[in-house]
Amino acid sequence: MVTPQVSIKNLNFFYDSTQALKDITIDIPKGSVTALIGPSGCGKSTFLRTLNRMNDIIEGTRVEGTVEIDNRDIYAKDVDIVKLRKQVGMVFQKPNPFPKSIFDNVAYGPRIHGQKNRAKLQEIVEKSLVRAALWDEVKDRLHTKGTDLSGGQQQRLCIARTLAVDPEIVLMDEPTSALDPQATSKIEDLISELSGRYTIVIVTHNMQQAARVSDYTAFFYEGEIIEFGKTKQVFTVPQKKQTEEYLTGKFS
Repeated sequence: MVTPQVSIKNLNFFYDSTQALKDITIDIPKGSVTALIGPSGCGKSTFLRTLNRMNDIIEGTRVEGTVEIDNRDIYAKDVDIVKLRKQVGMVFQKPNPFPKSIFDNVAYGPRIHGQKNRAKLQEIVEKSLVRAALWDEVKDRLHTKGTDLSGGQQQRLCIARTLAVDPEIVLMDEPTSALDPQATSKIEDLISELSGRYTIVIVTHNMQQAARVSDYTAFFYEGEIIEFGKTKQVFTVPQKKQTEEYLTGKFS
C-alpha cells in the first residue's frame, strides 16, 4: 500500500453560490508526481489551490470536507498559513520572478523565514539552483536581474525559489504553457528529477506531458474526479467512458 501524503475526503468548494468542486475524495501518494487533466474550467486549478489554501484570498469562497497533509487537516482553525505555504510550494503558469537579482529571488523565502547568515544563504541559493537545473547557466551572473533571463530560465528560477524554503509538496499550475518546446522539455526533465524527493501535483492541458511526467493521473470533469489511477492504466485502459472519450479527443 502506497503511503498518501495528501488525503482529501468529500471536498466541496464554492465561489459564492457556484459549486466548483463536488465531493472530491482522493489520496495523493508521497513522493509521486500526480497530473490533473481535464477540459478548461473543470476545477483542476481550483482543486490545486485548495492544497495550500491559495483560494483563501478570493472573497466569497467556501470549503467543505477535509484536506489532510501528513494526517493534519490544513483547514483547521489553528493552522499557520505561512508555515503551510512553506511546506506546500507553488509554481504558477507564467514565470513570475521578482524584479530583483537571481540571488535575491532564491534567497527571498529563506530570508522571510529568518535566515540572515550570508554563507548559509549562499549555500541555499546554490543548492536550489542546482536542483532546478539552472546553476550552470547562471552561476557567473547571480547579481543580474531574474527578469533578464529567458522564459524557460525564469520558470526554473521560480522553481528554485519554491525549493529554497525546503517544501515537501510542490504544486505546479500549467508550468510550461507559456514556454517553447525546448524549455518545456527542460522543465519536464526537471520534474522527473525532483520526483521522489518531493510530492508533485501538476495541472496540465497537455496529455502527452501528463503521460510523460506523472505516476498518477486524475481526470476532472465539471468539478468532479471521474477517474484516478496510475497514469499508465488511465491512459491505456481507462475505466470510465468519459475518460476514454476525453483522451481520444471526442471532447475537449
